[in-house]
Amino acid sequence: MIGFLRAIVIWAVAGAIAYFILRIYARSLRREALEKEWDADPKGDAAARDAFIEKGMTDYEGSLRNRLLLIIFVLPFIVIATLLYLVNYA
Repeated sequence: MIGFLRAIVIWAVAGAIAYFILRIYARSLRREALEKEWDADPKGDAAARDAFIEKGMTDYEGSLRNRLLLIIFVLPFIVIATLLYLVNYA
């Protein structure tokens, strides 16, 4: 039982690290896309550019694409729980 708990903790730490790395990477890609979109058709000064990028990043935070990254963290635990149930009770 202790070995199983240790494996779960290691899996959780690895999943959290992978999630945060991919989250940072996805945010940087979105920020870069917003910067390129602004640079293609500038509509104002630097303050307007910063406001445009911040609004775009705020919209990205609530998007489905951002929330789907949680699958990296949650899916392995669902799979392990399902396998444990099937092996022990089915």
